[in-house]
Amino acid sequence: MTTSTGEFPRTDRPTREESKLAEESGRALGELLKSRKKGGRLFVGRSSGSSELVEVPKGVLQLLAAILDETAQGNAVAVVPVEAELTTQQAADLLQVSRPHLVDLLDEGEIPHRKVGTHRRVLFQDVMSYKQKSKQNRLKALEELSALDQELGLGY
Repeated sequence: MTTSTGEFPRTDRPTREESKLAEESGRALGELLKSRKKGGRLFVGRSSGSSELVEVPKGVLQLLAAILDETAQGNAVAVVPVEAELTTQQAADLLQVSRPHLVDLLDEGEIPHRKVGTHRRVLFQDVMSYKQKSKQNRLKALEELSALDQELGLGY
């Protein structure tokens, strides 16, 4: 059974009430994860008053805990399958760059892609690898600037 909302990715930030609820739920889930080597059982309640006991694998509980943690901090969260193919607009949104800039990155071979007709498709995992590589390059450049700053005695 698939339970997709059809939204990709969700970009609205949680309300204060949602963040508070996520924080409380995350604490309870964290306690469950500490006490279990495998998954756990969760009660799922319905507005009709009925409830159901659901067995959940530990990896899914860990993912849910991470989602609750981000939501508690007020961050919007989207769950995307690692093998998902993204449009250029979706990939640009993930990298927080313009779509034309992303297309330039694709054309320069910075991020692997494939063409479906005239449209480019990018694997989610390739976008995230590029994002991580870019972050590492920025940190390295910052360290080099900081070392140069120290060497020249320009630090505060």
